[in-house]
Amino acid sequence: MDCKIIKFFLIFFFISFNSYAVEFNGKFIQGHYIVGKTDPNSIVTIDKTKVKVSKDGYFAFGLDRERKYDVLIKVKKNGDTYTIIKKVQKRKYNIQRIDGLEEKKVTPPEEVYERIKNENKLIAEAREINSDLDFFKNKFILPLENAIITGVYGSQRILNGKPRWPHYGIDFAGDLGTPIKAMADGIVTLAENDLYFTGATLIFDHGHGISTLYMHLDKIFVEKDDIVKQGDIIGTVGSSGRSTGPHLDVRLNWFGTRLDPATVLDIN
Repeated sequence: MDCKIIKFFLIFFFISFNSYAVEFNGKFIQGHYIVGKTDPNSIVTIDKTKVKVSKDGYFAFGLDRERKYDVLIKVKKNGDTYTIIKKVQKRKYNIQRIDGLEEKKVTPPEEVYERIKNENKLIAEAREINSDLDFFKNKFILPLENAIITGVYGSQRILNGKPRWPHYGIDFAGDLGTPIKAMADGIVTLAENDLYFTGATLIFDHGHGISTLYMHLDKIFVEKDDIVKQGDIIGTVGSSGRSTGPHLDVRLNWFGTRLDPATVLDIN
């Protein structure tokens, strides 16, 4: 084949490949949060879900605790599609036993079922917000300074000797009234003072389906629809809801997918 033709095809391949190039910040491990970057004019799907791409090409997604199959990522531009398949690494999770809880918090009485159902709906609605905010791509900070971690993501919970749902957050020990910082810029989408399980609870939208949740607070200093900057004091540590003592439980979600907050925080 003529050298000029070969050179043409090599240049064409290089340009085509780079027009679909995708960078990932994050690990393809169960429970992990991942930020991608590509051409802002691209259409991106994760598995079969189309995700937003910001004006500068960023998008976000996550892998749930039990994810067992590969991630199928498709990037479409100008009618052509570039496909990426990523294998997901498995994790081992701890077993955590917590005793001393009120029995009604472990096995709720029937008279509070409707309340719990309505509260779960409020939380689910806040997590399903798909705004154009792009705070999700920025670095997050710890909500408490020099706090001891007493609970980690993924742990199988044994409450008063009874197996219950795994823990989907990080627990930070703290004295009652300790100020809590916003981990990232965001908009308050839920501010409730007395939810059955989570007590005084806050949820923040960071864009593209990424949200953070703060649980068991004593006091809340923000209201729904407030714009909050990273580092703002949003409330104080408490022991409200299903809790055996003052602490902060933080969560990270990609819509309904529960992710490990450690993947956005500097936690070893």
